[in-house]
Amino acid sequence: MEGLDGLVVTHLPNIRYLTGFTGSAAVVLVRRNASILISDFRYAAQAPAEVGSAAVVEIDQRSVWDRLGKLLSSGEVERLGIESTALSVRDAERISALTSARIIPTTELVERQRVVKSPEEVQAIRAAAELAQEALAQVLPRVRAGQTELEIGAELEAVLRRKGSEWHPFPTIVASGPRSALPHARTSSRAVGTGDLLLIDFGAQVDGYCSDLTRTMVVGARADERQRRMHEVVQMAQRRAIEHLRAGMTGREGDSLAREVIVQRGLDGAFGHSLGHGLGLEVHEAPRLAPNSDAVLPAHAVVTVEPGVYFPGWGGIRLEDDVYLAPGSAERLSDGRTDLLELV
Repeated sequence: MEGLDGLVVTHLPNIRYLTGFTGSAAVVLVRRNASILISDFRYAAQAPAEVGSAAVVEIDQRSVWDRLGKLLSSGEVERLGIESTALSVRDAERISALTSARIIPTTELVERQRVVKSPEEVQAIRAAAELAQEALAQVLPRVRAGQTELEIGAELEAVLRRKGSEWHPFPTIVASGPRSALPHARTSSRAVGTGDLLLIDFGAQVDGYCSDLTRTMVVGARADERQRRMHEVVQMAQRRAIEHLRAGMTGREGDSLAREVIVQRGLDGAFGHSLGHGLGLEVHEAPRLAPNSDAVLPAHAVVTVEPGVYFPGWGGIRLEDDVYLAPGSAERLSDGRTDLLELV
């Protein structure tokens, strides 16, 4: 453990990864010979059932932090790691007060393990993508000009839940007309106009694992020439990236596969975000496909591939699929149905 005698894990996705615990309140103390999960009375039955042999479960009726202090009082831990990217200053101070051990801030020790996915994790992401696709396919035939973004988003989220999504990995983005030029728009009360671009960025969650998809369409009319041309550029960029993306590339090299297509058409300034991000128990995790990422993409990672172009006052187009970096190839986990949809 990088010279540590113990590590306090507080980030819930990391706790789920290490132990299987899905509750909302727990601390895990990882030591060289054992892991101990501490939670409260609400999870007295749930925690042992979910954790099994992955960790010793201790339930404290009064204070999780007091129980952690008792475990640390043995003096076995002299160098104690904490998750510096997930822990609040208040909780870091609280842990420091519980022990005489030297507190060592760590950066993404567990997250680095999570980058490489097991076959079961990949299958869960694939199932989440399939569920999301089925939900969108059910909703789109009912989308009409005059509906608000909120109405469309509510219908999609309801269908996602009815089909079995545990929750929404992130707030669903439904952005229409000029608002589709906002890459992370908040779904609004704007009514979709005839001929508007409609961008929907959404996902599902299965066994804790997330999918993340984006589709862009035209509502109430046939696409005009500019809409078709911009969609074609984004689709070509995404196809090139997925066809040539490989484990062993850097994040910068992966990003450039799509970016070069957009730049060659004089649209460099229209693609302002990175090409993609890792996907798993969190919707945004390592690795990154970005112009400033020199980290190597490992085999068995899952990433999004989501090029887009955005023009203030006009609109934007983004296409996003989930991709598994198998050894020697890139495999779509989502359906890749990115042809321009015209909802007429």
